[in-house]
Amino acid sequence: MATYSEPQGIRLHHRVIKRGFDLAISITVLVATFWLILLLFIIATIDTKRSGYLLQARVGKKGKLFKVIKVRTMRDLRDYETTVTTADDPRITRIGRLLRRAKLDELPQFINVFLGQMSLVGPRPDVPGFADQLQGSDRIILSIRPGITGPATVKFRDEEALLAEQGDPETYNREVIYPEKVRLNREYIENYRFSSDLRLLLQTVFGGC
Repeated sequence: MATYSEPQGIRLHHRVIKRGFDLAISITVLVATFWLILLLFIIATIDTKRSGYLLQARVGKKGKLFKVIKVRTMRDLRDYETTVTTADDPRITRIGRLLRRAKLDELPQFINVFLGQMSLVGPRPDVPGFADQLQGSDRIILSIRPGITGPATVKFRDEEALLAEQGDPETYNREVIYPEKVRLNREYIENYRFSSDLRLLLQTVFGGC
């Protein structure tokens, strides 16, 4: 049975500060953007002709599954089966493409942060078949809550465009992008500082390296 000891560098007071910051920011954002989230759900319902919100199973802390909340940006193409999304994915609607570019489809994830299923900063939550298959010391990634943004998110901010350039996006994601994400997330946890969270949040909002 897998064990999930506290990662080196994340002490109790750091975890308390991190969770307190998550709560404060998530409450502030949800109060300020509640109307926008509802509007996005309505727009997505009309655009995709399906429910405007999407609940997807993701692997969370300690490998437990939870439902991440997103604005729906894709139409239903039953013959198109892949967990890898590229910039030219035919499932993405025109409005959905704009929402994804502005990251507005991820705005409801502040609800997940408020509920304690996610953090503002951390490894992005993966679909089953990736994070839950981590082995050895890489399983340290499952010792913290997944995040809305993180070091891998910042580095691969144009991931969908990068994947669209590949002849075999799924293989490239599995053999190149995903291992690098694992490395970046491990370094983030093993060398954790609250200042790193602030830096990554600023980089996510304003860009930069």
